[in-house]
Amino acid sequence: MKGTKLSRLSGRYRAALRTYIAQAPPGDLQAAHELGGNAVAMRLETLDLAKIHDRALAAQFSPDDDAAMRNGMTKRAALFFAEAITPIEKTHRLALEAGAELEQVNEALARRTLDLADSHRDLQEGIARRKDADECLRTSEEESVRLLEEARRLQEHLQELARRILTAQEEERKRLSLTLQDEIAQTLLAIHVRLLALDRELSISTEGFKKEIATTQRLVQESVKTISRFALECGIQHEA
Repeated sequence: MKGTKLSRLSGRYRAALRTYIAQAPPGDLQAAHELGGNAVAMRLETLDLAKIHDRALAAQFSPDDDAAMRNGMTKRAALFFAEAITPIEKTHRLALEAGAELEQVNEALARRTLDLADSHRDLQEGIARRKDADECLRTSEEESVRLLEEARRLQEHLQELARRILTAQEEERKRLSLTLQDEIAQTLLAIHVRLLALDRELSISTEGFKKEIATTQRLVQESVKTISRFALECGIQHEA
């Protein structure tokens, strides 16, 4: 299939070249440009088209042509060939430019890859630092919970000690107060008994002496009441 297309292209090239040579200078090179486009479509290279051109040019010569005629035909044919290979050269140029652009893209891609690698490394380091920070935070939280628990237990212990101290103080205060009350009451009771005895013994005494005894008795009774009231105000109930 490709051979048939190549043969057709060669025939068209030979006919177009003959027409161009026969034209008066400068001539129309549109046919040469179109043939070059056909060669590009068939993926022919410059060398392939040069072979077609050489065969087409050789077909233009005849044995009767002199050197000057041959030289003129060759120059005209060179112009035709230069136009015919223009699309191929353009393709090559575009390919070179595309290659250069591709190389730039590859370079940019390589730089981007390095940047991504750096970013990935930074991200991994950031993740590692975050893990370390989370671990430190978790340890700190556990330590804080432990310290709070110890503080709570210590507070409860201090409260218990304070309660014991207050209870001991209260009990000691009660004991001392009751002891004091008992001692004073006994003392005053003894005084009262003594005064009663004196009252009986001195029944014949003067009226003033009896008044003195009565006053003393009242003072003793008031003292007992005062001590009992003090005990009640302190929250102490003395058992009889």
